[in-house]
Amino acid sequence: MKFKAILLSIISILCLSSTMMAQESEPVDTLQTKIKHGLRLGVDIAKPFRSFIDSDYKGFQILGDFRYNKNMYLAAELGNETKNFYEKNLNAITSGSYIKLGVNFNTHKNWLGLNNSIYTGLRYGFATFKQELLAYQVYVVDQTFPANTVISNTEFTGLTAHWLEIQLGLKTEIAKNIFIDLHFELKRKIIEDTPDNFGNIYIPGFNQVNDFSEFGVGYGYSISYLIPIFEN
Repeated sequence: MKFKAILLSIISILCLSSTMMAQESEPVDTLQTKIKHGLRLGVDIAKPFRSFIDSDYKGFQILGDFRYNKNMYLAAELGNETKNFYEKNLNAITSGSYIKLGVNFNTHKNWLGLNNSIYTGLRYGFATFKQELLAYQVYVVDQTFPANTVISNTEFTGLTAHWLEIQLGLKTEIAKNIFIDLHFELKRKIIEDTPDNFGNIYIPGFNQVNDFSEFGVGYGYSISYLIPIFEN
């Protein structure tokens, strides 16, 4: 009986040793997902297209972002716009430049090797521009006689505006390091310079202004290229 107990102990030790050796010989999964950091630069292609189909509009915008961590990107947009208003009661031109600074937060969990994103963006926008009042009609209550048209040719320069902006969009990698982006914008005007005896009708980067709301909307469609800098 004592011999049987010793034999069973030896067999148990041998089995345990064999199991441990088999576990040690199994390959260890060392595959790790690396995050690609870099500067992504692009151009908004919606504005040139609008410029082509709308003779009263001219604009362009360049943009960029940098991946700060796994889900946050530092972002910036810089552009210039000119908008003509040739209407029955008013002829005017708005032109100027703007910059938007902020961050994008990615809410999309990518598959291995992909860099797509569904994001929410926050922006602070600043524009410097001028308004040119070319002509306007004087409003009259009595419509018996036609309204008098006044040729003004008055220029209001050095105007500025500030606003906050929320963006909702998605970025898709269509080829290696090449991305397309589609996003929508909701803006809230903070402060603006208003010309004497004349209101702003358009603010570059913010879009059209009205007297009934401080909010504005917009959209963007862009193509960009990622310049890889490092991975971790």
